[in-house]
Amino acid sequence: MAQTTDPATNPVTNSRRAELLAIAARLFAEKGFKNTTVRDIADAAGILSGSLYHHFDSKESMVDEILRTFQEELFGQYDEILAGDLDPRAKLERAVVVSFEAIDKHRDEVAIFQNEAAHLLTFDRFAYLADRNQQSREVWLTLLRNGVDAGVLRDDLDLELTYRFIRDTVWVAVSWYRPGGRRTHTEIARQYLSILLEGIRS
Repeated sequence: MAQTTDPATNPVTNSRRAELLAIAARLFAEKGFKNTTVRDIADAAGILSGSLYHHFDSKESMVDEILRTFQEELFGQYDEILAGDLDPRAKLERAVVVSFEAIDKHRDEVAIFQNEAAHLLTFDRFAYLADRNQQSREVWLTLLRNGVDAGVLRDDLDLELTYRFIRDTVWVAVSWYRPGGRRTHTEIARQYLSILLEGIRS
């Protein structure tokens, strides 16, 4: 009897799914999730809308997979930093660099999260996004608290305010950063760290 191939483990199917997700991510980032239809995604992929449903049951499933995959990778890197052997200042610096790397490597995913999280949180299936927001807060507060305790950051810092400053100024870069621009994401991260840790005074 001939053996059947499980679609979930079929390299061709997985490659096609990844391609469709990349197309959807670009459209969600450019047009917005609410303004992007299944037909828009299918047209961009050069297939019929019905063919898209062979891979995904809805555009909500697509954005769910896009965000889950991206955030699992990002928070896995944050966990490695927290558990690593670097000193507190180096850990903070590494976290900033990793964040700018994420903007460079996953620009569409970052843009979707920044622009669409509030809307997506109105659906029960995206409740985990609120958990990720809280996890992000804890990552940065831990890094800052450890820096203060080690004496490498000022002890008069308002940690909550500093966390919000870092969060907002790092991730807003997705709105203007373009790969291949005048500065690489690593150079931007280093300049940002210089401003953050050393100030702008001469």
